[in-house]
Amino acid sequence: MKKVLALVIGLAILFAGCSSDADVVSANLSKSADQFEVLRRVVFYNGITGDYMLTIEGYCSLGNYDEDRELTVTCAVGDGNYKKHFLGLSDNVTYFVEQLNAQGVSKSHYRVVFKPSVIIPDADVR
Repeated sequence: MKKVLALVIGLAILFAGCSSDADVVSANLSKSADQFEVLRRVVFYNGITGDYMLTIEGYCSLGNYDEDRELTVTCAVGDGNYKKHFLGLSDNVTYFVEQLNAQGVSKSHYRVVFKPSVIIPDADVR
């Protein structure tokens, strides 16, 4: 654990002067959204017809490791419950994401989130 902490501190010091305020704020907003702290509206629409096909609104995180032409949207729906949506993208179907509320994040300090439960996962044995 001390090695991990030392590595994180070392990287923070190394990259401290390499980012603009906007880069730090953007990274911190993304981390906040991935912690289900940012209210968003995700709209899928047909670029040819101009029609909205689907709107998802709530405390949602966009997929970070999605396949090409695919997007997952995971939303907190309360009391530790979540919904995950899988959406296919095509030449004429695209999306945009709107942040619905202002989020207070630092422009001078990176946010780091440690989750011990992920480091030592709860394994199911079958």
